[in-house]
Amino acid sequence: MNKELSLKFHNSYAKLPESFYSRETPEQVANPHLLKINPELAEELGFSAENYSEDYLAEVFSGNKLLTGSEPLAQAYAGHQFGGLSPQLGDGRAVLLGEVVTPAGINIDLQLKGSGRTAFSRRGDGKATLYSVLREYLISEAMHALNIPTTRSLAVVASGESIMREGSVPAGVLTRTATSHIRVGTFQYFAIRGELEYVKTLADYTINKHFPEIKNEDNPYLALVTAVMDKQIALITEWMRVGFIHGVMNTDNMAISGETIDFGPCAFMDNFDPQAKYSSIDTGGRYAFANQASIGLWNLARFAETLIHLIDDDEETAISLLTEELEKYSEKFAIMYSQCMLKKIGLSSMQDGRVANDFLDILHKNEIDFTLAFRALTKMFGTDFSDDDLKALCKNSEVYENWKTHWISLLEQDESPKQERLQAMQEANPIYIPRNWYVEEALKTAALEKDFTIFEEMLTVLKKPYTKNETLHKYATTPHPSTEDYQTFCGT
Repeated sequence: MNKELSLKFHNSYAKLPESFYSRETPEQVANPHLLKINPELAEELGFSAENYSEDYLAEVFSGNKLLTGSEPLAQAYAGHQFGGLSPQLGDGRAVLLGEVVTPAGINIDLQLKGSGRTAFSRRGDGKATLYSVLREYLISEAMHALNIPTTRSLAVVASGESIMREGSVPAGVLTRTATSHIRVGTFQYFAIRGELEYVKTLADYTINKHFPEIKNEDNPYLALVTAVMDKQIALITEWMRVGFIHGVMNTDNMAISGETIDFGPCAFMDNFDPQAKYSSIDTGGRYAFANQASIGLWNLARFAETLIHLIDDDEETAISLLTEELEKYSEKFAIMYSQCMLKKIGLSSMQDGRVANDFLDILHKNEIDFTLAFRALTKMFGTDFSDDDLKALCKNSEVYENWKTHWISLLEQDESPKQERLQAMQEANPIYIPRNWYVEEALKTAALEKDFTIFEEMLTVLKKPYTKNETLHKYATTPHPSTEDYQTFCGT
């Protein structure tokens, strides 16, 4: 086996002014043990995990051993949390090891989460529970397989330590990758302080790294707002396609790159409910399922505010330009969301804008499972409507039958090839999502009982969410009668 893992680092963020971060070294842990390594992601980063011993990888991905070329730092950022501004947050339990250049030439952030105290930890210990890091591994990899932009998980290491939360629990360290960890809150951090030269530095860095195609626009900073807006619309639409509720859409959790970040208070819906929420701290439902689109716009407005001085020397002109741009959000979102819903119900064009919403209304009133319902529609379309699992679930079957008759008539009028529309349905409607009941069972048995049976079985089906697994098909449904009271918690 190779003696030392060698990755190609190009640490551009570490070259920014020191106000952007704090130089940090991960805290040493006494007894690291590798629990999970993601071999596919490792290959993408440029190494084969099987060439290294588990003990060695545990040392690397716990932070005990730093890789040559890494320049660990904790990033500074602020953020609106549930609408209230926190002027200084930052990586309180995470360290960016550096940026790895993959064999494909892509720059990828490599970050340790749960690696100990930093300058931004405030009163926290900088650690993460093993339960929370295993949760992020499972759900982020599920998101990736669902074709939704997301941070990814490379490794989970049990530190061998216990930390205090509600009681004494085992600690762990997650190695996370992302295109970038720049957030709306990163821009807010400098704007709040009036450090406008650093806002410009950050904006230029972001454009050069993530949106080089807009560098030559007449107003590249206005174009940056548009580019970030388009990314967020695409991301939130994808969340809603699969019934995902982020749960903590604070501005410090909105990545400029348009990737899903932070998998603490998040969950996938069972029975469809527009006001579904699972976060224990979202008591008012600010980040409920149906509110995610409007919160996306709210966060973008906070982003736009940080760039006013870059848009135009005249503040009123700058605000007018930004307002005009943000006013396009609702129409853009409506178009993309409608296109998404059309795919989910097998149509290629908007023959009837109400048909998808009417179906969701039936699901809501009849308390029908979101994922199973759309997969049942897919099956019906593929079998010439000879199978109908939904009718039995409807309290008012007459309403459903009327909808179904109308839906079939629209399908028959659609001139696009049926096979193309069926394929689009199959690609839009997953069979497997991280079912809340099974997720909790998997994490409890893995983190506390060191039994990874359910965890590994779930990973198997979640890596191929659109393909039926005859052996493990039980993970398509939940054995629990109701998850209405299900709650998720922040990893801190």
